[in-house]
Amino acid sequence: MAKAITVVGLGSGDENQLTLGVLRRLTAADAVYLRTEDHPVVRYLQEQGIACSSFDHIYEAQSSFEDVYEAIASELLRLAEEEGRHIVYAVPGHPFVAERTTLLLRERCALAGIAFEAVGGESFLDQAFARFGFDPIEGFQLLDASSLSMSVLNPRLHTVIGQVYDMYTASDAKLALMELYPDEHTVWVGHALGVAGSESMAAVPLYELDRIKGYGNLSLIYVPPTQADAVVNKTFPRLHEIVGILRSPEGCPWDREQTHQSIRKNLIEETYEVLETLDDDDPDAMCEEMGDLLLQIMLHAQMEEETGSFTAYDVIAGLNEKLLRRHPHVFGSRDADNSEEALARWEEVKAEEKRQKGLTPEALSALHGVPRDLPGLMKAYKLQKKAAKVGFDWDRIEDVLAKVEEELAELKAELGLQPDNGAGSTKGTPEHQEEELGDLLFSIVNLARFLSCDPEEALSRTNRKFVRRFTYVEEKLRESGRSPADAALEEMEHYWQEAKKLPQE
Repeated sequence: MAKAITVVGLGSGDENQLTLGVLRRLTAADAVYLRTEDHPVVRYLQEQGIACSSFDHIYEAQSSFEDVYEAIASELLRLAEEEGRHIVYAVPGHPFVAERTTLLLRERCALAGIAFEAVGGESFLDQAFARFGFDPIEGFQLLDASSLSMSVLNPRLHTVIGQVYDMYTASDAKLALMELYPDEHTVWVGHALGVAGSESMAAVPLYELDRIKGYGNLSLIYVPPTQADAVVNKTFPRLHEIVGILRSPEGCPWDREQTHQSIRKNLIEETYEVLETLDDDDPDAMCEEMGDLLLQIMLHAQMEEETGSFTAYDVIAGLNEKLLRRHPHVFGSRDADNSEEALARWEEVKAEEKRQKGLTPEALSALHGVPRDLPGLMKAYKLQKKAAKVGFDWDRIEDVLAKVEEELAELKAELGLQPDNGAGSTKGTPEHQEEELGDLLFSIVNLARFLSCDPEEALSRTNRKFVRRFTYVEEKLRESGRSPADAALEEMEHYWQEAKKLPQE
C-alpha cells in the first residue's frame, strides 16, 4: 500500500458540521490519529466505531506549542514511513486555519516521497462570521492570542482572535488590545460557537476580558471595527492619510503651497524644540514636540509621494532594512560584546554599502560623510573626530591648550590689543577678525574633544545657566519696579553673584 497522509478537518465542534468526504475518509482509514481528543466531535467518532489515537501525550511532554507541532509531524511521518499505511490525521476546524502541523506535513511529505492530501472541514471562522454577524469581505484579520501586539492591530478591520486557550492567554490579549483600544471598548467572547448545548457568547468591556469563565480550545475573541478618533489616531496609516488630505486640492491652502525649501527652516526649528524638551526632561513636552518633528518628515515625504518618487512607507522600509543590515550582531551571525565592537560592525557595513554604490571607501576623503549644513560647533567636532581617526591629532592636551592660547593671541592682534610680531597694534579688517575668531572657536572645540565633552552640549548648558542667572537679576530688579535698562551694571553684577549661589547652581 502506498504511503500517504491525509489531513482532515473535524469542523468547529458539532458533528453536523462534518462533511461527507471527511467522514468517508475517517471511516475507510487504516489508522486515524487526532491532534487532540479535546474536541466535541471525537465522541461522535467513537460512537460510530472509528478507532482513534491522540497526540495529547505530546502536549504534556513538550515545553512549547511549536515543539508540540514539530513532534506530532515527525511522529506521523515516522508512522507513514515505517508502517507503509495510509494515515488519516484529524484536526479541529479546517486543516489550513490556525493549524501549524498541516503546513509542516505538506512540506516534509514532499521531501520524504509520502503522498499528502488535505480535506477541508468547517473552520471556527465560519461560525465566527455567522455568530458575530459580519461579512469578511468588509475586511477582517485573524490573529493569534499568544503572540498579539499593538503593531499587528488594525482597528478599522473586523478582528477575530483565536488560540485563547485559558484565562492567562486572555489576559495577555487584553493587555495588548488596551495599548490601542479604550478600557471600555466593547469586545465579544465566544465559546464553542456552533456546538449545540455548549455555545456561549458575551459582550463585555475590554477591561473585563480576562474575567470571563470558560476559556479553552474552542474560544474566540471578536473586536468589532471602529472609526473612533481615540483609536484610529494612534495608527501610522491615519497620520499618512491626514497629511495626504492636508496636501490635497480639498485640503489646507497653506499646506498645499509649501515646498521642501519653504518649510526647510521648520524642520530645523522643530528639531531644536525637541532637544529643549530632552534637556528639560519633560516627557509631556517631548511627546508633543516629537509629533511636530514627525509632521515635518511626513510633509516632506508626502511632497515626494505626489511626484511618484517615494512615500512615507518607502522611508520606513529603507530605515528598517538599514537597521537590520547595520546590526549583524543582533539580526545576523556576527558578534559584538560591547559598544566598541558594535560600532565597528556598523562601520564595516557602511563601508560595504559605499562599495555597492560604486564608491571606494579608501579613495574618499577622511572627512567624507559630515553633513554640509550642520551647526558650526557640531560640524567642527565631527570634522576633528574624523581627522583624528587617521592620525591628524595632538598627542597631549597641553598642546591643545597651547593652540588655544596661540589662536587667542592672533585674535588679540587683529583687534589691535597686543603687538603683532613687533609691527605695532594695528587693527585688522573685520574679515580677518572674523577669521581669527573662527580659528579660536575651532581650537576650543578641539579642547572639548580632548575633554570627551560635546561642545554643543557644553554651550547649551552654559546658555541655560545664563538664562537662569539673568532671569534672577530681572526678578530682583522687578521687585523695585525697575528693569535692567534702569539699573547700573554694578547692581546687576551684585544680583548676578547672588544668582550663582542659588541651589540650582
